[in-house]
Amino acid sequence: SAGSKPTNYFRFPCGRFSETALKYNEKLGLKSVFWSFAYFDWETDNQPDPTSATEKILSRTHNGCIMLLHSVSSTNAKILPDIIDKLRAEGYTFKSLDNIK
Repeated sequence: SAGSKPTNYFRFPCGRFSETALKYNEKLGLKSVFWSFAYFDWETDNQPDPTSATEKILSRTHNGCIMLLHSVSSTNAKILPDIIDKLRAEGYTFKSLDNIK
């Protein structure tokens, strides 16, 4: 969008990468980012059950966790506010990649 700054991060689709791709990212000044949790949520016609998705996400959360939750997921849209509230109640905080070392 207009006025937004370019990202300094690159997420490899499906997590597939190579040494060559990592080197190109470095040359371009991009930081390669990998997630610690992802689940099958990207098929819009095959969405996960909200209860099992919530349980799966909460059970796999840990300090420093980077979650890959696809924005096309109607399930994620429904459960994310509750997940955020539950994780905050457990003491977790949320930060942008710029604040993670």
